Amino acid sequence: MMESPKTSSTPTTPLQGENSRSSPLYNQTENTAPYLYTEDGTVDFRGNPAVRATTGGKRTTAILLVNYALMNLAFGGVAVDLVMFLRRVLHQENAEAANNVSKWTGTVYMFSLFGAFLSDSYMGRYITCIVFQVIYLMGLVLLSVSSLFLLVEPSRCGDGVGLRPCQPPSQLGIVMFYVSIYTTAFGIGGYQPSMATFGADQFDDSDTNERGSKLAFFSYFYLALNIGSLFSNSLLAFYEDRGMWIMGFWGSTVAVALGLLLFLLGTPYYRHFRPTGNPLTRMLQVFAAAFHKRHIQTPPGEDLHEVEDEDSGVRGILKLLHRDQLRCLDKAAIVTKEDCHAGNTKNPWRLCTVTQVEEVKCILSMIPIWICTIIYSVEFTQMASTFVEQGTAMDTNLFGKLRVPAASMSVFDICSVLLSVFAYRFIIVPMASRFTKNPNGITNLQRMGAGLVIAMTGMLAAAVVEVHRRHCAVVIDQPSPMSVLWQAPQYVLIGASEVFMYIGQLDFFNGQMPDGLKSFGSSLCMASISLGNFVSMLMVSAVTAISTRRGRRGWITRNLNHGHLERFFLLLAGLSSFDFIFFVTFAFIYKGPEFKVGGEHISHL
Repeated sequence: MMESPKTSSTPTTPLQGENSRSSPLYNQTENTAPYLYTEDGTVDFRGNPAVRATTGGKRTTAILLVNYALMNLAFGGVAVDLVMFLRRVLHQENAEAANNVSKWTGTVYMFSLFGAFLSDSYMGRYITCIVFQVIYLMGLVLLSVSSLFLLVEPSRCGDGVGLRPCQPPSQLGIVMFYVSIYTTAFGIGGYQPSMATFGADQFDDSDTNERGSKLAFFSYFYLALNIGSLFSNSLLAFYEDRGMWIMGFWGSTVAVALGLLLFLLGTPYYRHFRPTGNPLTRMLQVFAAAFHKRHIQTPPGEDLHEVEDEDSGVRGILKLLHRDQLRCLDKAAIVTKEDCHAGNTKNPWRLCTVTQVEEVKCILSMIPIWICTIIYSVEFTQMASTFVEQGTAMDTNLFGKLRVPAASMSVFDICSVLLSVFAYRFIIVPMASRFTKNPNGITNLQRMGAGLVIAMTGMLAAAVVEVHRRHCAVVIDQPSPMSVLWQAPQYVLIGASEVFMYIGQLDFFNGQMPDGLKSFGSSLCMASISLGNFVSMLMVSAVTAISTRRGRRGWITRNLNHGHLERFFLLLAGLSSFDFIFFVTFAFIYKGPEFKVGGEHISHL
C-alpha cells in the first residue's frame, strides 16, 4: 500500500500542486493518520493533496449529477423538437430536416474530442467544464434572442395544428440560427466528456469501497442524463409543439445558468487530476522510435526500458504493465547504444518506456471495438429524426382530445432507460453473477453486445409499425388514423439497449484508458454517436438518391404515405446483424491493459 502524503507548507496556486507519486507531498510521516489522503494522486482546488473525508465521494458526485441533469434538460429542449423547428419555422423538407438534425447532433459529439483533448492535455477537467458551460450558455442566449426577433414570426407560429404558419425567415435569421445552434453544440460537446471523467475522478481506485462506487457511477451518470431529458421531452416539447418555441429555448437557457452556478458552488469539494501534457506527442514518439528500430528483433517484455521507481515517468499517469499484443510497438522500448545524447540524456524520439508504448496499444486495441459501435449510433439517432417524422404521420390525439407532439414519444425511451438501469443493477447483475462469478454480472463487452441485439429488435419493431401505419392510411394525403402510441415498443427497446450499450461503453472506454487519456476515453463513446449521426445523414441521402431514380417516389418522402420508410428501418436492422458478428469477433480477441495502483495490479475489463 502506498504511503499517504503529508500537507506541504509550500504555498501553491489552485490546481497547480504536484500530484506525482514521487512528489514530497506523498511522503507519509509517522504522525499522519493512515488513509487521510487519497492515494491516486488527486489534489484539491488549492493544489494540496485531496483529503479523503472532505473531498470527492458520493456527496460531490451528487452535485455533478444534478448539474449534468440540468445541462441535458437544456440540450433536450433544443434537440427534441429541432426537426420540427426546421420543418415548421425554416420550411425544410423531411429528408433535409432529418439530415440537418443528424449533422448538428454529430457535430455536438465530434466537439467532444476537442474538449477531451484540452481537458487531458492542458486545461484540466474542472476548468474545461467551466469554459464549455459558459460557451453553451452563450449559444442558448443567442438562440433565444434570434428566435424572438428574427425567426418565430408571427408569435407562436409553427404549431402542430398548422393554424399559424411561420413567415419564411430572413437570410440574417437563418445565419443567426445556425451560429447559435452550433455554438451550443460546441459548448455541450466539449463539456460532456470532461464531466463524465471528472465525476469518475471523485473516486479513488486504490480504495476498495470507492472503486465499487466508481463502477456504479456511470449508471447514475446516464440516469441523470435521462432524468434531465425526461423534463425537456415532455414539458418543453409540449410547449414548443404549440408554437411556444421562445419559451422553450429560454427554459433551456435558465437550466444551464442554474447548472453552472451549482457546479461553481461545489468547487471546494472536488478532487482534481492535473493535465498530463499532449498525448499526441507521446504517441508519435512511440511510432517514430518503433519505426527507427523496425529491423531489431523484439526482446521479452522484461528486457524493455521502463523507469525504476513507482512513478511512470509521465506526470499523472499510472505505470502500465507490458502485454504481448502489438509486439511491433515494443521496439520503441528497446535500449541501444544510440539512444542517449551527450550527458546520458535519453532521446524520447528514439527510446520510450513500456508505459508509453502500452498507452498507444490501449488506443489501437480499442479502435475495432469502437468502430463496431457506430452502426448502433445510427439506430439510436433515428429517435430524433425518422421516428419523429413517422410519429407526425400518425394520430397524435390521445384519449379523444389531448394532442401530444410526436417528439414527446421519446418519453417512452427515457422511462425505459430509468427502469432498465435499476433492473440491470438490482436484478440482472445479482442473477448473472451467480453463474459468471463476476461481481458485475457480465463484462462491459458482453453488455455492449446485448445492446446491439436489443437495438436491432427495435429497428424491426419500427419497420412493423410503419407497414401497419401506411396500411391504415385511408386518405393518402392525411396522417394515418393509427395511434402514435404504437411507436412505444420501438422507443422502449432503444431505451433498454442504451443501458447496455452506452453505459457499458462509457465504463469500458474510460476504464481501459490510462489516466492521461480518461476524457479521451469518454469522448470515444460520444464520437461514435457523432459518426453515427453523420453515417445516418449519408445513408438518408444515398437512400433518397437511389430510391428516387426513374421517377420513383423514394423511401423517405415529404408525405410518408407515399414512401417506404420501413425499408430504411429494415436496412438498418440488416446492417446491425453484420455489425454484431464483427463485434463478437473483436471482443473475443481483445485483451485489456493492467494498471499498477498502490502496488496492486488492476484490470478494468
